[in-house]
Amino acid sequence: MASCFSLTASGNRYYHVYFRIAGMKSKIVELEDGTRMHCWVPKKTSNKPVLILIHGLGASAKWQWSSQIRAFRGHFNLYVPDLIFFGKSYTTRPERTELFQAQCVMKLMENLGVTKFHVVGVSYGGFVAYSLAQLYPDAVQKLTLVAAGVCLEEKDLEEGLLKVSDLETARSILLPQTTANLKTLLKLSFVKAPKMVPSCLLQDFIINMFADRRDERVELVNHLIASRKVSDLPVIHQKTLIIWGEHDQIFPLELGNRLKRHLGDGAELVLFKDAGHAVHLEKSNAFNKQLKKFLLGS
Repeated sequence: MASCFSLTASGNRYYHVYFRIAGMKSKIVELEDGTRMHCWVPKKTSNKPVLILIHGLGASAKWQWSSQIRAFRGHFNLYVPDLIFFGKSYTTRPERTELFQAQCVMKLMENLGVTKFHVVGVSYGGFVAYSLAQLYPDAVQKLTLVAAGVCLEEKDLEEGLLKVSDLETARSILLPQTTANLKTLLKLSFVKAPKMVPSCLLQDFIINMFADRRDERVELVNHLIASRKVSDLPVIHQKTLIIWGEHDQIFPLELGNRLKRHLGDGAELVLFKDAGHAVHLEKSNAFNKQLKKFLLGS
């Protein structure tokens, strides 16, 4: 039987060209101790401020930030890294925490000659962005956390706050290996999830986006949730924008409210109606407008 056309591979090629046309280039930086980082960087830098966009667990960085590149390239020098074990970024080191991811991003930026920047992190990328702000307060200027459940506690699974009640189920949905689990992930991520997608296209997406280095990504999720308590989360002091979709079924709105309470007056929570976990994709125009207002304002 003939296999389905690889729409995902075609999408990868399309976004590669899209990023290049938008004035960016692909760059791999060798760090130390067997670690390398891949990042989309400006072909030419200017005196504009620097903005780092950090992806989540799902599709690649190119797919996740495609709706923001053109909107922000005129105002910022944009950097879009692949986190460790995503895309072309990899390490032989044993660390699997978001703190290690943040350290790698910082080393990447230092290698590229960047010492100060704004940072936006979506979902898992928000955990990494928060750690960047915590570890490098002099480098991170403004912070934006998009649907990032950094105030999640391990007990939230058992107490029914999330759609899943245990870590194994969470891993199976966040890192899907079956078309049924990918459909569940899409349903939980979007208010209007795509319907009637052929199974062969879903399987193609799994092969291209979730099959590579899955064992390492499972370890990332394990370290993210295990023994997590809000009381252990440091309070950061950068000006922070928290963005949430009111119908987020991955990290419910309660986690956004919890984060706002944790950060106090230094943070602003903006809620988008008729949006889910992938709020920056579902409401990209309104999202971009809100983010610009925050980053470019005083």
